[in-house]
Amino acid sequence: MKNILIFACAFLFVAAVTFAAGPKTYQVTGPVLEVTADTIIVQKGKDKWEIGRDAATKVTGDLKVGSKVTIEYTMKAAAVEVKDAKKAESKKKK
Repeated sequence: MKNILIFACAFLFVAAVTFAAGPKTYQVTGPVLEVTADTIIVQKGKDKWEIGRDAATKVTGDLKVGSKVTIEYTMKAAAVEVKDAKKAESKKKK
């Protein structure tokens, strides 16, 4: 009986940690092209990546143009507009 209780508690703990983990984290590495109060622009290959930042963004080291950085970021929705599904379906049928 004791083993079942321990197993159940462990299972609930793992499930809680999994759901509390939040959105997936990504990263980009490259030289800094531009730094402003709310953005960092990084060159990755031929692409320029513009990453937003705020007062909560943790910066370790001297962040300046030319520095090679690795930025960890998450994707977060800023706005969501839901379209009526019935109107979309009727347009497809025509």
